[in-house]
Amino acid sequence: QVQLVESGGGLVQAGGSLRLSCAASGRTFSIYTMGWFRQAPGKERELVATIGWSGDNTYYADSVKGRFTISRDNAKNTVYLQMNSLKSEDTAVYYCAAKYGIRDLRIGYDFDYWGQGTQVTVSS
Repeated sequence: QVQLVESGGGLVQAGGSLRLSCAASGRTFSIYTMGWFRQAPGKERELVATIGWSGDNTYYADSVKGRFTISRDNAKNTVYLQMNSLKSEDTAVYYCAAKYGIRDLRIGYDFDYWGQGTQVTVSS
């Protein structure tokens, strides 16, 4: 079992930056593939970025590529999402998620554990 708690959301102007954090419980954090998802009002949840257990491999949705960076610190059981050049269309609830083992970073439907979400609002 893994419990995930996100933080770092808030209100920011377009063009600004935010850094989301996701703290995970458990001693085997490094075994999990981690991901960030988002869901805007009236829209389906979408995969934003994923990262493999070592941090060397990452995947990004086209909509955030070049603006967002996912990273992890296995010693701190934490995964981050640095969001730069934010746009109004980035407004959403952002969720952290985990799936066990070395998994396909491009697949978003097989995550097993989810956080409660943190709101990100970008004003134009």
